Amino acid sequence: MRFLIITHVLHKKLGKDFFAYGPYVKEMNLWFDHVEEITVVAPLTNLLSPDSIDLHLEHSKINFHPVPEFDFISWKAKFKTLISLPKIFYTVISEIRKADHIHLRCPGNMGLVASFAQIFFPAKIKSAKYAGNWDPLSLQPGTYRLQQKILSNEILTQNMQVMVYGDWGTKSRNLVSFFTASYSEKDREAIEPRVFMPDQPIQLIFAGSLHPAKNPMISCEVANQLSHKGLKVELHLYGEGVQRQEIQAFIENNNLKEAIFLHGNVKADILREAYKNAHFLIFASESEGWPKVVAESMFWACLPVTTPVSCVPQMIGNGSRGELVSKNSQEITNRVCALIQDESLYRAKCLAARDWSQTYTLEKFDSEIQKLLAK
Repeated sequence: MRFLIITHVLHKKLGKDFFAYGPYVKEMNLWFDHVEEITVVAPLTNLLSPDSIDLHLEHSKINFHPVPEFDFISWKAKFKTLISLPKIFYTVISEIRKADHIHLRCPGNMGLVASFAQIFFPAKIKSAKYAGNWDPLSLQPGTYRLQQKILSNEILTQNMQVMVYGDWGTKSRNLVSFFTASYSEKDREAIEPRVFMPDQPIQLIFAGSLHPAKNPMISCEVANQLSHKGLKVELHLYGEGVQRQEIQAFIENNNLKEAIFLHGNVKADILREAYKNAHFLIFASESEGWPKVVAESMFWACLPVTTPVSCVPQMIGNGSRGELVSKNSQEITNRVCALIQDESLYRAKCLAARDWSQTYTLEKFDSEIQKLLAK
């Protein structure tokens, strides 16, 4: 099978290997196990070295067709896009003609181009991973909504299975409720929730980019407020982004050097140990698809305290295996304090979170992929 991926994800070439964002690559490598030949149409750079969060694509036969990154943010960017778009569209069309299975990664600019291109190939077998928020009531960029409309339209888009996070009651036969996974069956263990020890700090964790859309500052404010309540607390932040300096200034200004720690991007095994040591994940994100950090924390009986975006309420059972909160640090602080006071409720929620998340393993994910490829 000739398997074609069309994605906006930036890839990096080092020697003969192609690297990209770890969670995306980890998932795609599972697809690669079941196909003979891979073609990737995506942005590519030789100028950047792989980051610690990057992984390499694992397959013996990878054909890469680089396209330029593009966007519509500024007038200059729009003009540049208009110049490069015909060539990008031609590349996409050409590779779709050769492929046996076309796989789109959405939402994104390349996903938008591919959504239009695939219309001209109704007989081709296609799949799409919509990694964003499918919630029809959520605020979305216009280009995201356009991709949703094209992909779910059974006339424009045929022979397509669109993997979406959550169940939204949509009638389109193109849509398949899906999930993602980080850990294997062999990783499963009956890990116990952490107990609250008077002489030990409450362990909080944030994992994700240090960007306003992820609201890492809210996690920092929660740590500060818990400290003011006389509680020992440690917040460990994993990730990089534009708010690093702001967070560092917050730590300095509030004398929190012994309470808040910036670790940057780390390898998956280090993050795994951090989950295992944490009592709470504090994650007040603005928008998600299937937030891996929520599912990963649950896998290790670390209770997620998170905002009700996308399918998150479904993931945490509307609060039975986590806490749904607004983007209000005081509210989050109060919820955390209440659970510290009611350790039996905290424990019950952690165990429910663990048992639910540990059903979504890489083996289950691989099994579902094989079903999609067989159709």
